[in-house]
Amino acid sequence: MNFIRRNAAIIVSLILFIVLIIIPTGFEGAVTYKNADKCAALVLEVNNSNIIDTGLVRSGEQSCKVEILGGKFKGEVTDAYNPLSGSLENDKIFEAGDKAMVLVSHDGSEILSVSMVDHYRMNIEAILAAIFAIFLIIVAGRTGIRAVLSFAVTVLMLWKVLVPLYLKGYDPVICGLIVVTVLTIIIISLVFGFDRRTASAVCGSVAGLWVTAMLGIIFTSLLKIHGAVMPYSESLLYSGYQDLNLTSIFMASIFIGSSGAVMDLSVDITSAVNEVVEKKPDITPWEAAKSGMNVGRAAMGTMTTTLLLAYSGGYIASLMVFMAQGTPIENILNYKYVSAEILDTMVGSFGLVSVAPLTALCSGFWLTKKK
Repeated sequence: MNFIRRNAAIIVSLILFIVLIIIPTGFEGAVTYKNADKCAALVLEVNNSNIIDTGLVRSGEQSCKVEILGGKFKGEVTDAYNPLSGSLENDKIFEAGDKAMVLVSHDGSEILSVSMVDHYRMNIEAILAAIFAIFLIIVAGRTGIRAVLSFAVTVLMLWKVLVPLYLKGYDPVICGLIVVTVLTIIIISLVFGFDRRTASAVCGSVAGLWVTAMLGIIFTSLLKIHGAVMPYSESLLYSGYQDLNLTSIFMASIFIGSSGAVMDLSVDITSAVNEVVEKKPDITPWEAAKSGMNVGRAAMGTMTTTLLLAYSGGYIASLMVFMAQGTPIENILNYKYVSAEILDTMVGSFGLVSVAPLTALCSGFWLTKKK
C-alpha cells in the first residue's frame, strides 16, 4: 500500500501513456495518396545534368537511382525524380549514399513513379531522443525517468487529443485549457507526487494560464491578429477544413506556448516554500508566502527573457531582412507577424508575473498547515 501511495503519480502516468498509445486519432484513414507508399530509400546514383543554376536559384530536375528499403517494393532498384522549384527553403539536393524518403506510386505490383520527398531523418531523430533520455536519466536519476515519462505523455496528449479535437471543430480555447490543465496536474505530480505541494503548484499554474488565456483573447481582438499568421494555417483551410476558427487556435497557442514556463516557475516557488517550512515548522503562512514571493521575483526576471528569446529565435532571419532593407522600427512593430510575436511574448509574460504571487499564497497557506 505504501508503494502504491509513493508511486501513484507514476502509475497513473503510465496508464495514461498506454491508453494514449492505443487510442486512434480518428484520422488514420485520411491518406492523401491512396495508391502510394511512403518509405525510405538508399540513393545509389545521381544525375544533375538537368539542373539549371541561376545564381542562388536551382531549377530543373535531379534524376536518381534508388534502392527501396521498405514497403511492398522493398529491395527493388528503380529510377526516382527530384523536381526543383527554385526555392532554397523547399528544394533538396541528394548525393550518392544519402538515405531519402520517397513516395512510390504504384498500380498493384507495378511501380508507376518514384518521387524524392526529402532526406530521411527518422533514424537520427531516434538516436538523438535516446541520447537525451539516457543523459537525463544519468544526471537526474529517478527524477529523470519521471521527466522522460512526462515528456512522452505530453507529446501523446498533444498529438492524440489536442490536434484531433481542433480538427473536429471543438472550441480551441476550451480544449486547450482542459488539455494543458490535465498536463499540468500530471507533470507536477510526477515531480512532487500527489500531495499538498502538487495542489499549490497546480493552483498557481492554472491561475496563471487563465490570466494568459483571457489576455490573449482580449488583445488578439484589439490588435486584429488573424490566425492565418500561423505557419501552414492557410494550407489547412484549403485541405477541406475551411470551417476551422484559426484565430481561436492562435489564441489557444499563446497560453499553450507559455504553459511550460508557468509550470517551471510555480514548481520553483513551491519547492522553495516547502524547504522553508521544513526548516522552520513554526513559520506563519504570511511569512512563508513572502519567502515564496521573494523567490518568484528573482525568477521572473529571467523567465520573461526566456520567453522573449524562445519566440524571437525563430524569427531572426526576418529581423535580419528588416535591418538589411532599412525598414523603420515603427513599420517593423506594426507588421502583423511581428505583432503576433509581441503578443505571444507580452501576454505569456503577464501569465508568469501573475503565477508568482498566486503560487506563493497557495504554498504559504497550504504547506504551513499541520498534517
